[in-house]
Amino acid sequence: MGITKTQIFNNKQNELATIFKVLANPARIAILQYISNQKSCICNDIVEEIGLAQPTISQHLKELKSIDLIQGEIEGKKVCYCINLKKWEMVHELLNSFFNKTQSNCC
Repeated sequence: MGITKTQIFNNKQNELATIFKVLANPARIAILQYISNQKSCICNDIVEEIGLAQPTISQHLKELKSIDLIQGEIEGKKVCYCINLKKWEMVHELLNSFFNKTQSNCC
């Protein structure tokens, strides 16, 4: 497969593609749903809740953190995660602007 020529696309197109790529895993969606439904930062419960191994969860958290959808705070020897609301709202607006400009076609 060839290299994607990201430079020929605008910033919004590249950003949406990155977001969709990170969100294209059901485990990450489950992690986001779990974290977003909690009233405080989540430290250890993710592994038990999702049912995947700790290293797998850590990799998914790293991917979500890479696009700033979640943020982590160090508490002792563990990292506690929560939704980055500022980024979450920006993603929401970006997705809305994308879908709201989509017009119906003949199909």
